[in-house]
Amino acid sequence: MNGLLLTLLTFIPTGAAVILAVFLRGDDAAANRNAKWVALSTTSITFLVSLFVLAGFDPSDTGMQFVEDTTWLMGLKYKMGVDGISILFVMLTTFMMPLVIWSSWDVTHRVKEYMIAFLLLETLMLGVFMALDLILFYMFFEAGLIPMFLIIGIWGGKNRIYASFKFFLYTLLGSVLMLVAMVAMYSQAGTTDIVALSEFNFGSETMSVLGITVVGGMQTLMFLAFFASFAVKMPMWPVHTWLPDAHVQAPTAGSVVLAAILLKMGGYGFLRFSLPMFPIGADVVTPLILWMSAIAIVYTSLVALVQEDMKKLIAYSSVAHMGYVTMGIFAANQQGIDGAIFQMISHGFISGALFLCVGVIYDRMHTREIDAYGGLVNRMPAYALIFMFFTMANVGLPGTSGFVGEFLTLVGIFKVNTWVALVATSGVILSAAYALWLYRRVVLGDLIKESLKTISDMTAREKWIFAPLVAMTLILGVAPWLVLDIIGPSVENLVSNYQTALDHGASAAGQTVSH
Repeated sequence: MNGLLLTLLTFIPTGAAVILAVFLRGDDAAANRNAKWVALSTTSITFLVSLFVLAGFDPSDTGMQFVEDTTWLMGLKYKMGVDGISILFVMLTTFMMPLVIWSSWDVTHRVKEYMIAFLLLETLMLGVFMALDLILFYMFFEAGLIPMFLIIGIWGGKNRIYASFKFFLYTLLGSVLMLVAMVAMYSQAGTTDIVALSEFNFGSETMSVLGITVVGGMQTLMFLAFFASFAVKMPMWPVHTWLPDAHVQAPTAGSVVLAAILLKMGGYGFLRFSLPMFPIGADVVTPLILWMSAIAIVYTSLVALVQEDMKKLIAYSSVAHMGYVTMGIFAANQQGIDGAIFQMISHGFISGALFLCVGVIYDRMHTREIDAYGGLVNRMPAYALIFMFFTMANVGLPGTSGFVGEFLTLVGIFKVNTWVALVATSGVILSAAYALWLYRRVVLGDLIKESLKTISDMTAREKWIFAPLVAMTLILGVAPWLVLDIIGPSVENLVSNYQTALDHGASAAGQTVSH
């Protein structure tokens, strides 16, 4: 059974999507209810299967586990596996999807198609985190654009067409260079196996391209090609502008998936491809990336301060938090990468919950304008409490998971560049400013707007959706070793191999490559 566990885990949602598409007829209340229950049951079963994977996972083994390796037609390979870096992204995906479906219980427009889109999206996201073949990874990575494009374009807000095309074009164009680099990698290494490519030494001799001297040679060029795709996916400043539009126009469930899971594919790509395969190229570009990350943290935090739309404010907050992630990854030390992965997992819970918080009041008032609210604590005490909890977690309050990730990434970057660390630390203060300012204007104060005087507090269903997110944010805040013990050995192996590659590169070049 272990030999098929990852395939089973990946394609259970697709099986349910096919069943819905073929056998569910009609769009009456009964059919819509059945579609919702099938989707919720399927995502819950997928989560249970992922628990079996986690239970059988050995953190001390830094290699790939549960590996499935089959050759398809024309030599294409189907190879899946997980290690300490990918297993928690798989768990994050399967954990969040039942909550995403449950939060969509009030959807009434084309419900069957809505559920099919999310089920297919879950399969494609899981495939990205488990694929061990370049072609397979690229197929999952790019195909994931299609369901999200439809989710925004069909069930989004009034500017949904613009936002969906912007999202699609940005992320697709970013991946074109990655595809070119993959072809070059195959031509050099003769394989598309990701594990084998991680051990292959791509050329790092300085070369000239169009009259420009490229330090690090092919490794730098390949790194930049992959960087173009992953930077857009994160998204990093200055290619982040698609994200606020996508978040604002997407339905609540779409925003949750986008923030909690899809953004993490960029960070995962850096860890799976950029550092292990192109270490010399990564080292050459690292100073630029560190400063881009620091600028992103400060700039997008300042932009968040002046937003009038709650979703747009939280979207800019996500860009700032992803700045900590890229800093931690390219600090290329144990604390930095540990912190980056922890931050991504934590951000999945916290940012997803914040978008759900916006969805709760949007469902009641049908506006996301901050000025339309105020004094909600008087009518919605339970909502005020949960919104405060996740606001504090987003700021990085000690005792919540948000603190651990930010602290570790800052420790990691401080060892590499104290000036970048200084600039990035100012983001902690700015995040408190925009998050508490938002909370103050929406929740606190007197209830003076007539339209809010009949607003109802959270339902039992809404409270139960938040309960697992509150639990995970608290548990990881007080017991971070639950994550760090799983990722630690694999991260240590990644850092060791990275430093060894830099040392060998320096020896080959007859000079010292400092990092």
